[in-house]
Amino acid sequence: MIDLHAHTFHSDGSLSPEELLALGNAAGLEALAITDHDTFRGYDEAASLPRSRPIELICGIELSSKHQGRSVHLLGYFLRQGPADGFRRWLEELETQRKDRNRRLTHQLQQLGAPIELHEAEALGRTMTGRPHFARVLVAKGFVRTYEEAFERYLGEAGLAYVEREAPALEEGIERIRQAGGVSSLAHPVRIRVAAVEDLVRRLAGIGLDALEVFHSDHGPAERKRFLELARCCDLAVTGGSDFHGAIKPRIKLGSVPVERRWLDELKDRRP
Repeated sequence: MIDLHAHTFHSDGSLSPEELLALGNAAGLEALAITDHDTFRGYDEAASLPRSRPIELICGIELSSKHQGRSVHLLGYFLRQGPADGFRRWLEELETQRKDRNRRLTHQLQQLGAPIELHEAEALGRTMTGRPHFARVLVAKGFVRTYEEAFERYLGEAGLAYVEREAPALEEGIERIRQAGGVSSLAHPVRIRVAAVEDLVRRLAGIGLDALEVFHSDHGPAERKRFLELARCCDLAVTGGSDFHGAIKPRIKLGSVPVERRWLDELKDRRP
């Protein structure tokens, strides 16, 4: 089995890259993709570590993008690794925009009577701070009871403190991944809030989307069947993974979503 969707503490996971690799070994995974949000730091660190068994480590990323004003995530795989690569420089620009949003989000929360400080969220976010880290601070300080409540009341797109962040259009994200030598996959399509996901996927397939995340911890048997048929209809490759975050989402275990090795082999054939 393989897992093509997992996060480290370099974005919004709770484990270090070393701990994540050890967990992948313990789970008997043949291949593992580290797909931190908008950064390669988790993958870069993991790639430099010795491995006790030949687990295949895949360079991945989960890219934040926008469609019709809503957040949509793209997975990218097999991207070029040069430190001067244009894709990495572009990610640095996105990080600057994220930091500006975090400052504004902190101000909004303070105005709403939740006096948290930016450094408190940054201490949890390490190299990449986002809304999940603000949620953890809100829980720790007793402003909300749960992570989910933090998003419902404050941080989600309908939340009182929500602050829009500049993000590339979905189409630009697909093209950026392609230009970087990578393969793009639309992440957890069940979460996409559009009237007809099928129509969106067909359109994206026509402009260069390579794959669809069929297997995911949010997808039950009906969703897997639906999206597998859609991928076949649109001639898209198939990806899948647990979307593991560690203690942040404790019910989701690494390797808990059955994904066969053949899907990775087929995905590799889509590389430019």
